Amino acid sequence: MEKITELVVPLFGIIFSIGLPLLLVFWIVYTKHRERMRLIEKGLSPEDAKQYFKGTNKIQYRNPFSSLKWGIIIFSLGAGIFIAHILEDKFDMGDGITGGTILIFLGAGFLIYYLIVKSQIEASPDSKSELPKN
Repeated sequence: MEKITELVVPLFGIIFSIGLPLLLVFWIVYTKHRERMRLIEKGLSPEDAKQYFKGTNKIQYRNPFSSLKWGIIIFSLGAGIFIAHILEDKFDMGDGITGGTILIFLGAGFLIYYLIVKSQIEASPDSKSELPKN
């Protein structure tokens, strides 16, 4: 029984670490090809299909506050883990405090991000009165 597991574990490791990513890449290429072939079958010429798909891979919208968001969120996550560790060690609180503290600090980080972005948008003269997506 032990010899079987010594053979099966590396085999599954190789299959899942190499085979699944290759399968995923193949599936993406295959579905893109199939979609383009259906457009051609519907009457679009290959040039029209290329023109149709020309701008689909470009990012349509870039959030100028993206770095601010991720900075605040990562800082909040670190602060939550740090405070949870202090509460567990110094005040002898259980391990259950960690998850709650991290979620509270992440929520506070998102609220801080929202308030900063909202004030920046309201202060800018060319604001569209719309918060950024993402």
